[in-house]
Amino acid sequence: MPLLTIITSVKPFVDPHIINLQRNAFQSWKELGPDVDIVVVGEEAGLAEVCQEMNLRRAPAIRRNQGGTPLVSSIYELGRQASTSPLLAYINADILVMPDFLEGARQAAEKYQKFLIMGRRWDLDVTAPIDFSEGWQARLWQQVQSTGKHHRRVGSDYFIFPRDCFVDIPDLTVGRAFWDNWMIYWARRNHWATIDGSDGIQIIHQNHDYSHLPHGQSHHKHPDTYENVRLGGGSRTTFLLDDANKKLTPGGIVPMPLTWKKFWREVEIFPLVTLHSYSLAQAAYAFFHPIKAYKDVRAWRRTQKAGAG
Repeated sequence: MPLLTIITSVKPFVDPHIINLQRNAFQSWKELGPDVDIVVVGEEAGLAEVCQEMNLRRAPAIRRNQGGTPLVSSIYELGRQASTSPLLAYINADILVMPDFLEGARQAAEKYQKFLIMGRRWDLDVTAPIDFSEGWQARLWQQVQSTGKHHRRVGSDYFIFPRDCFVDIPDLTVGRAFWDNWMIYWARRNHWATIDGSDGIQIIHQNHDYSHLPHGQSHHKHPDTYENVRLGGGSRTTFLLDDANKKLTPGGIVPMPLTWKKFWREVEIFPLVTLHSYSLAQAAYAFFHPIKAYKDVRAWRRTQKAGAG
């Protein structure tokens, strides 16, 4: 039985660049070996043919929102139903992984019953099929070191967790902002080991534009993102990598270093993750960020007036 099942959803296999990125990603996952299974969910154009060619399992009949965007809850449900492995991982379909991805999962599973691993990515321009012959990891990593860029510590493109975690979650939409931040929040709220894998797991994002979104705008400005915020419980539940309480290092998993910044952030989120009180979380946010809170209130009032008019 595989240790880990990778679950993903894809863009249609229509644009040549997107086709190349997704096929590269799939092959990098297959290179992890027999301890990893792969389930691709959805019915996007060209997906069935690619899955048949690359010997990947496909789970169709995914649930979507009114705009046709796949729901994270359905992706996890289908992946769970199609697998038997003790660990699951969601990865965006443009992400390349190295062997340390599986090793990080093993370390966490040996130490914790419930956990979440997520991490920072490298961004790299990839314009051709990757040569996956012997030594491909070293060649790719050399390219990353010479031309890649380390992404900011916001968001996450992968999540690793035991199969009995994230069973009952809101109908957040994938490919939009906030749903990944909610994952970190939910792990902290449930007191799971919430592990920043950035130093122990190196993932590579293959760069692309946003032409698949309306007007080519970033997903942060998409209406589905605002709906994600609403369904996820509000803007205070937007957690980042720095909100992890553990850290994966080359030497193992250790507590997140307690700097003064980290200490005060823990004080700020205490009402959410321990008391489960959103109103107290709002008060804490106003105390620590009075100017931002004031601007938020003004923006909310303008919205209310516009709606009344």
